[in-house]
Amino acid sequence: CVILDVQAACQNASVTQELLKEGFHRDLLVKVELGVVGEDAGGCTVAARIHLPPGIYVDPYELASLQQHNLTKAMLTPDVIDVEAPEYLATDLLVLLYMEPDPRCSRCFRAALPVHGRYHRPAEESEEALVVLKSPELLVCCCDNRLSAECWKRAEVEAPCSGKNNGPCQWYSVTHKPASEESILQVPVGFRQHSSLVCVVTLLAAVLCSSLILAAVCKYGHFS
Repeated sequence: CVILDVQAACQNASVTQELLKEGFHRDLLVKVELGVVGEDAGGCTVAARIHLPPGIYVDPYELASLQQHNLTKAMLTPDVIDVEAPEYLATDLLVLLYMEPDPRCSRCFRAALPVHGRYHRPAEESEEALVVLKSPELLVCCCDNRLSAECWKRAEVEAPCSGKNNGPCQWYSVTHKPASEESILQVPVGFRQHSSLVCVVTLLAAVLCSSLILAAVCKYGHFS
């Protein structure tokens, strides 16, 4: 492990986040640069603690598949998530996203996380609901180094420093300057005045499909 110039890191650490793609299924790209002068960040693990509001979530089954193929590493709190719940019945979610070193920059880290928008209540006028995603908290764990500076504060996080270490370690919350205070996810919503029409069309479609299935069973089914 190396000993970081924590004062420099405090002054120059930066975090940027970007929502990629369109619609309900997006990728959240997080980039971190530690402001270290004269040294790199070798031996340190960097993570972003992201607060997801009820309007957006991570699919735990999709995340498990990505982690199995070493494409990403993250921890969810809570770890049981109702992926079918609409926004008004869902709860907040905390994600600890482990960052990977950027080979093009010795002080840079990055990671991508698939996120999904939840269905919202129909709106009166707007065609979109806005989900505000605040800038993540930056956490650093540097092996056995004792970091003592005003900008490095002990974080109450019970999580291993890396996938190779099964035991918890001491994380530090790093003061940083976000490129923007928040990101906004625009989720398509329906118009409330169309609710009656949607219910009628859905009912007719269900009756029609049920009738076709019943007709096919009666025509081709074998009954003893």
